[in-house]
Amino acid sequence: MTAARVASRKPSTSRARPAKAVQRADASVGARKTQVQTQLARLGIRRSFDLVLHLPLRYEDETRITTIAEASAGGGSAGSGSGAVQVEGRVIDTEVMYRPRRQLVVRIEDDTGMLHLRFFNFYPSQARALAEGVTVRAFGEVKGGFFGGEMIHPRFHMLRGAESLPQSLTPVYPTTAGMGQALLRKLIERALVAHPLEDTLPERVYAPLGVPGFGAAVDAIHHPRALSAAGAQREARLLQDRSHPAWRRIKFDELLAQQLSMRIHYRQRRARTAPSLADRGALTRRLQAALPFRLTAAQQRAWAEIARDLEATHPMHRLLQGDVGSGKTVVAALAALRAVDNGFQAAVMAPTEILAEQHYRKFHEWLSPLGASVVWLTGSQTRVERRAALAAIASGETLVAVGTHALFQDTVQFKALGLAIVDEQHRFGVAQRLALRKKGRRAAAAGAEASAASGAEPHQLMMSATPIPRTLSMSVYADLDVSVIDELPPGRTPVVTKLIADVRRTEVVARIRDACREGRQAYWVCPLIEESESLDLQTAIDTHAALAADLPGLRVGLAHGRLGSAEKAEIMGGFMRGEIDVLVATTVIEVGVDVPNASLMVIEHAERSGLAQLHQLRGRVGRGAAESTCILLYQGPLSQSARQRLKVIYQSSDGFAIAEADLALRGPGEYLGARQSGAPLLRFADLLEDKSLVEAAHQAAERLLDTDPDTVRRHLERWLGGRDEFVKA
Repeated sequence: MTAARVASRKPSTSRARPAKAVQRADASVGARKTQVQTQLARLGIRRSFDLVLHLPLRYEDETRITTIAEASAGGGSAGSGSGAVQVEGRVIDTEVMYRPRRQLVVRIEDDTGMLHLRFFNFYPSQARALAEGVTVRAFGEVKGGFFGGEMIHPRFHMLRGAESLPQSLTPVYPTTAGMGQALLRKLIERALVAHPLEDTLPERVYAPLGVPGFGAAVDAIHHPRALSAAGAQREARLLQDRSHPAWRRIKFDELLAQQLSMRIHYRQRRARTAPSLADRGALTRRLQAALPFRLTAAQQRAWAEIARDLEATHPMHRLLQGDVGSGKTVVAALAALRAVDNGFQAAVMAPTEILAEQHYRKFHEWLSPLGASVVWLTGSQTRVERRAALAAIASGETLVAVGTHALFQDTVQFKALGLAIVDEQHRFGVAQRLALRKKGRRAAAAGAEASAASGAEPHQLMMSATPIPRTLSMSVYADLDVSVIDELPPGRTPVVTKLIADVRRTEVVARIRDACREGRQAYWVCPLIEESESLDLQTAIDTHAALAADLPGLRVGLAHGRLGSAEKAEIMGGFMRGEIDVLVATTVIEVGVDVPNASLMVIEHAERSGLAQLHQLRGRVGRGAAESTCILLYQGPLSQSARQRLKVIYQSSDGFAIAEADLALRGPGEYLGARQSGAPLLRFADLLEDKSLVEAAHQAAERLLDTDPDTVRRHLERWLGGRDEFVKA
């Protein structure tokens, strides 16, 4: 009985142990799977097909063996992008050395010479495996060592019998910590087998570009074939710089997905409703008649485009771009009057209080005599002032509201918002710009007569004084209509730009003294407010003190971002009224400051500033009839990039030419950072290098949207997979 019981327990006992082991194994596998998924997510891989589009950074040529003699002489691999080669040799000896540090040194030889393989991080098992007489293949870069040629930490494996060479270049993929190339290659190969790579596009779309089908392109990039030495070098070079036809196909498909997504958004917006702001003409004509100047041809063209959009029953989303001083504000004022003329309100939003106040002054000067009340709303107002402004906006008594981000807040309610004007729009995030649109909807929901009758969504006019290169305009701003003011008003005096080394600072101070004694005013711009331990830059505070001492009899003011709003406004107002001769400031004066009497600007440490910022700052002078000068004060020695930037700003005053140069110097990624979360991200295409593909994708997108919705759906599904990452709100 007892024996039977014991016997009956034995099988269950023997099964229990494996069950626990299996559970532990399952837990380990599950943990590893989760870890791999986390690592893949860091690489932007969230679905299986993303692995197909996880393309190599570079290639290594393991399709051939280089003799040790040739490798030591510098015979690099065509696909490695460096001097990396693959050698094969027999181990002569293996030694663990301890001086100058612990290391494993393996000597191998072939019929042409001897080579050292040196490892500073190794396992004892590696030392045992690399025993004398073993044949090994090693891949790495050969460098000259104390005892001859050597490879430091090469990739290697031992040969066990005859082993054929790979038939294609070995891809090296972008990876992350803990994710080795071997595992990544395995996962990618599995995805390539699992997913059909048929074309989403008809041949007529891509064939004119001279590119292959999608499947052939993907295969060529993941498995570039082995060719003769000369052919392999050319193939690898084209793959490496991403100009190979296979790469061009992938880039085109990506750009097309971007264009389709953004143009769909554009068309969806045009399907929504907005109030039609008809050309009643009275107020806009009266303003133009009252202005002391005539609009330029470019201003008239831009205004005509905006006016046509405002008459439509779908919301306008137009970007008005123009160089510094080209006269965008008066065009915006005409647009605001069109809204007022139709019984609607207009909101004007600026990123800084200085710029917002500048707009308020201009709009008040131009619109108030026409009976259009203008109110200013900022975060620095007193409670009483703010309450009065909010009440005037909510009741409709105020027709034009000018302000900063304060206009976003929930406490701001418009009675009938018909137009939102956003200046320096790239400084606002997408969510902030959307907030004004929602205010128009709230007004309709609340029963505002005009808004409820004509539509719930206000028109939007965005302005930018940073010219945008055409390629970026077609791609990044494909969801917007764009108007360009490409000429300056008559009478604007060209600004003379001078490059002066910091060692000549005394001469510059003397130049300021002379200009101010002649009745002119000057800016001195500094990049920092206080001392920085990491950057050896002259600060605004120290410069203000030094200039006040060096310029006795002149009034020297100081403005920077950390001043209170009231104090900052007082200082800027004093400079505008001529009560301050020299204004020392940080880049708070980059936009929105209009002082015609200021004819001289000094930009401290100009080598540290970007082209767009230098051009914006320079635009603060040259606004009057007097000849104006911008002095770029630099500290040597200059880096190559700083030298290039200063050369561009010295030689050109054309904002569009400067923008093109800025794009070339910084690259699209950094250039587009200013558009914040609204910027569509491109993994493969380069908006600078692939201009022809941007144009082709732009044209193809319009044709496909008009004629082939099934192709559009399939293409977006492949590239977005349900993730709307290209579409902006």
